[in-house]
Amino acid sequence: MRIKICGITNLEDALNAIQAGAHALGFVFYEKSPRYIDPNKAREIIRQLPPFVQSVGLFVNMYAAQVDFIAKLSGVDIAQIHFEADDKFYKSLQTRHIEVIRVKAKTDLEGLDKNKFYLVDAFVESYGGEGKRIAIEWFDGIDCSNLILAGGLSAQNLHELKGLDFYGVDVSSGVEESKGKKSKEKMIEFVNKVYEI
Repeated sequence: MRIKICGITNLEDALNAIQAGAHALGFVFYEKSPRYIDPNKAREIIRQLPPFVQSVGLFVNMYAAQVDFIAKLSGVDIAQIHFEADDKFYKSLQTRHIEVIRVKAKTDLEGLDKNKFYLVDAFVESYGGEGKRIAIEWFDGIDCSNLILAGGLSAQNLHELKGLDFYGVDVSSGVEESKGKKSKEKMIEFVNKVYEI
């Protein structure tokens, strides 16, 4: 299972996350978030990452051209589109991306394109980072092999995902000391628990 640690705001946390075993790091380019990072600062961190670690930029309510500009400026590998965007947006977007499904009900998980990967997160007005969880029972009968689960995950509840075969998990608040500051110990514990699933 792939592991993304989101809300990275400094180099120390980035390196600790990688050392803990994260495959990808998330950088929040949503200015209203307490985990917001300036694209130039993100670029400085990304340039110091070891090879084979992916960097992901989280974007909220931007035009495709803005996403492309910030993605190029920061050097992220993938844009995480954390808002409801239309086909026109995705057709004009030049950056490699993953679509986020902000889940309100089980029906939101049904009928997704099996040829695409999605990040699924619990719906909150503030666009994530609040530790809200999707009801695990909503995934009963759903093929999760192309889904990355986010929202309210921690080392203490990962066991609930056993048997669902998610492609990956995405954690932010569940491995923090405070908003925007990661705990090295919590990241290590989280990664270790993922491998027990």
